[in-house]
Amino acid sequence: MESPHGAAVGAEDFGLKGPRGWVFRHVGFSAPPGSLVAVEGPSGSGRTCLLLALTGRMRATEGSARTGGLELPRKAAAVRRIAALGPVPGVSELDPAFTVAEHLRERALLQGRYGASLRTLLRPRAERRATARARIDTALEAAGLDTATLPKAERTSVRDLERLEALRLSVALALIGTPRLLALDDADLKLSPAERADAWALLRSVADSGTTVLAVCSEAPEDVQVVRTAPTTAEEAPAAPTAEETEETEEEESADAIAETGRA
Repeated sequence: MESPHGAAVGAEDFGLKGPRGWVFRHVGFSAPPGSLVAVEGPSGSGRTCLLLALTGRMRATEGSARTGGLELPRKAAAVRRIAALGPVPGVSELDPAFTVAEHLRERALLQGRYGASLRTLLRPRAERRATARARIDTALEAAGLDTATLPKAERTSVRDLERLEALRLSVALALIGTPRLLALDDADLKLSPAERADAWALLRSVADSGTTVLAVCSEAPEDVQVVRTAPTTAEEAPAAPTAEETEETEEEESADAIAETGRA
């Protein structure tokens, strides 16, 4: 998939502190557009929170970061418009009761409604449907998901997908919006060594096409840029965000979404 304008991502002394202590701290790195960056660390070390902070979905409390030239957290809403989430538990999970086709149609519909220009919305319905189908096919190809090989093709339920197939579907859904940055959690979770190699090959392919990729993992390959979140001292042990913090983030995102809808 063509996405030649990937987003540069960087942070300096970046940190997030919750009521129970530091979630992550002292994160610093710089990645040019089209990079493949692995966010590595043990479970509970703040990997997911760092991913969400760099995509404008969680507010950090220390240091600075920029995504696509946009300062965080001040330009978080703008960052969310150029950054798409792949699979992130509790945030952008696939619905196991939906079929592959339902997921794809829903994402294409949302992209057509909120990501299209007024001129595009005024085109004939048949033309808009053809455009949406072409966008879906391009995203599926970029994610390496051949729906014809699935048990029931696009009518296959998500619950019947293998782990790697579900990962490819999530990536395809994210790429429908042609983002400058793709971020995904648990890229290597529950994958065999061979499947893990295939997953990283997929992410390298997306990055090679121009889209910057941030991927949380437990163990990164040797040939990717790595950002580590493991604490250096006992005092800096990470703490998960509280329910109150999560609710505040969701309220901010809802307000932004309402505002964007009003401007559409």
